[in-house]
Amino acid sequence: MEVPGSGHVQLAVVLRFVDVAVDALAAAREEVDALNVYPVPDGDTGTNMHLTVSAAREAVRQAVADRSDADVVEALEALRRGALLGARGNSGVILSEMLRAIVERLLAATSEETNARVVADALRRAAAASYAAVGEPVEGTMLTVARAAGDAAVLRAEEPRARARDVFAAAAAAARAALAATPDQLPLLREAGVVDAGGRGLSVVLDAAETVLTGRRPVPAATGLGAARTIPVPHLAPGGHALAADGPAYEVMYLLETTAERVPELRARLGGLGDSLVVVGGDPLWNVHVHVDDVGAAIEAGIDAGRPHRIRVTHFAEQRAGAAATPAGAPVGAASRSGRRVVTVSAGAGLTRLFEEAGAVVVAGGPGRRPSTGEVLAAIEASGAAEVVLLPNDEASVRVAEVAASTAAQDLGLRVAVVPTIAQVEGLAALAVHEPGRGFDRDVREMTATARHVRQGAVTVAARQAMTMAGPCEPGDVLGVVAGDFVVVGSDAFDVATQVLDRLLASGGELVTVVAGSDDPEGSLATRVAGWIEEQHPTVEVVVYDGGQDRYPLLVSVE
Repeated sequence: MEVPGSGHVQLAVVLRFVDVAVDALAAAREEVDALNVYPVPDGDTGTNMHLTVSAAREAVRQAVADRSDADVVEALEALRRGALLGARGNSGVILSEMLRAIVERLLAATSEETNARVVADALRRAAAASYAAVGEPVEGTMLTVARAAGDAAVLRAEEPRARARDVFAAAAAAARAALAATPDQLPLLREAGVVDAGGRGLSVVLDAAETVLTGRRPVPAATGLGAARTIPVPHLAPGGHALAADGPAYEVMYLLETTAERVPELRARLGGLGDSLVVVGGDPLWNVHVHVDDVGAAIEAGIDAGRPHRIRVTHFAEQRAGAAATPAGAPVGAASRSGRRVVTVSAGAGLTRLFEEAGAVVVAGGPGRRPSTGEVLAAIEASGAAEVVLLPNDEASVRVAEVAASTAAQDLGLRVAVVPTIAQVEGLAALAVHEPGRGFDRDVREMTATARHVRQGAVTVAARQAMTMAGPCEPGDVLGVVAGDFVVVGSDAFDVATQVLDRLLASGGELVTVVAGSDDPEGSLATRVAGWIEEQHPTVEVVVYDGGQDRYPLLVSVE
């Protein structure tokens, strides 16, 4: 047998995995951050795991870009090294060690072994490596989740005709079950009412591997606008966590050039200085992580063992205070207001209901009825919020929203930002990821990024004779729109709609949103289109809304 992943097709699988894993961790990052109560409730586990896998992906992509004939061995080596160099935080360092163990087992595979057994042994070794990397392993953490995944993988591989995809599916399912049981193993999690953050992040990575190999998403994301938020709120008892007065005050991390012979002494020395000790890697480069009070002593231990570099020190108290404090430069004079609201422009009655159900303040708009600056400003004032996010949902309304935002900031002392959405479906997508519980700038960035990644289109009817990108049109012709340009001219709305969706889905997608307009009051066109998507693209989720917008029987978006 070839090394799993060798050859052109298998290299593509590796490249696909790092992309899917990074995207999945990005989507789960805030949820995992919020779960982070152990070992230190500093709210960065999701971010650290995301940054670690992102560094691995960048290393893989760079290795492939540097050489046109790069093979899977080079890609896997780059993944291992990139994860080690980019590992962040306790969870990221452990995850990098697991990836290292998996890569080394894949590269050592022989022709007598089946893919299923190699993959299962790789996952088993990854779990063992995670335990070995930690100074004092604790159950109910990502270590427990890793071990459950590895054990399930080995059992599945022993079954007749088991394939690598079956092994990963079994491992991912076992990880989810083990994650759900972590509060029963770690009292702090039970008291906080959450599962382990690192275990959740590891489960996301295993789910990503299953998705790449099977095409299935084990835990589908909620697609309804205004659905219940997935970001948990832990209930921490005062003094019931590692940031109590007697807990270590600093996180120290550095890369260390040394030999394997000197690592045991380093572990012993750092273990006497603090906790959450993790040392991973191999000759000649290691990644060191520890929580201590004496930063100097931790760094001196590294100097005595070899050459430390890329030293990072985090003061936990300052990190938490910084996350909770009002951002620098925040406007004053809004003491009578509180919280954050979204003000959005709606083009139809159904869209208005959707926006309002998601908690937004709505301004009437749409084709031929664009709101004035005064109307948007009035909606900002009526929101009663100290922070406001504006969704214009129309290219011509972006400037109106910007003027209103500037006026509200100057005259009312409010903090207002515009997410420059140019279509109703972009506004729906942005509002779906809005989270008032996170920082203002971060919320705006997430909403903006989501809106920008939406590929949007529409179906409308020509009102007059004109020349389009797709050729001439006559009154009554059905027009297909992609990103604001007329790209299809036809006579049948369903045919035009499917041509638009073919273009939008050409580069892939996981979720299609279909919004029926006032010219499709029974939703028959939207229903037919949704059925076509399910038939032609069975792995893509579809959600249909009654928007009630004029002039556009159908609005569509792909995410």
